[in-house]
Amino acid sequence: MKSKKEPLTPTQKEIESRMREVLDLIGEDVTREGLVKTPKRVARAMTDLTCGYSQDPIAILNSAKFKEDYSQMVIVKDINFYSLCEHHLLPFYGKVHVAYIPNGYITGLSKIARVVDCFSHRLQVQERMTLQIREAIQEALQPLGVMVVVEAQHMCMQMRGVEKQGSVTTTSDFTGAFNQAKTRDEFLRLISHES
Repeated sequence: MKSKKEPLTPTQKEIESRMREVLDLIGEDVTREGLVKTPKRVARAMTDLTCGYSQDPIAILNSAKFKEDYSQMVIVKDINFYSLCEHHLLPFYGKVHVAYIPNGYITGLSKIARVVDCFSHRLQVQERMTLQIREAIQEALQPLGVMVVVEAQHMCMQMRGVEKQGSVTTTSDFTGAFNQAKTRDEFLRLISHES
């Protein structure tokens, strides 16, 4: 049975209208069979791809915050993400690795992944996203330290400009206990993909 789509919101209708104009401006025939529904599809996709603006990362983390007397490193690695580069609206995607050292409180492991989704579902640059994830965890949990590493491929580098296929950009941000090289190195060793 085919599921019925919800009607477009006023914002989505505006995006749909503007997308028709864009298609026309690039020389396409918006009445062509393959393009007739494209503006509507783009409107729905943009809503999904930017839903992070309506989410509160601190509330996400606090929704499953528990008092716990555990003070060793908690790592959630290989969190897949997809985002849109704010410079060209082209995708960048990859993995996020997060570690924190609790200071009396932990959060549900899925909440870390949800925070990654919250920030990646906005127009982004990788450097800012890395910082935002770290800041949210630091603010919500007040841990002894947080470290975030993001590894991503950027379609703006692969499809246009320098057209360098397979290049990976890595960013990191850390605070507290991760200022110590020994703690940082332990985290980096634990997330390493080498056998």
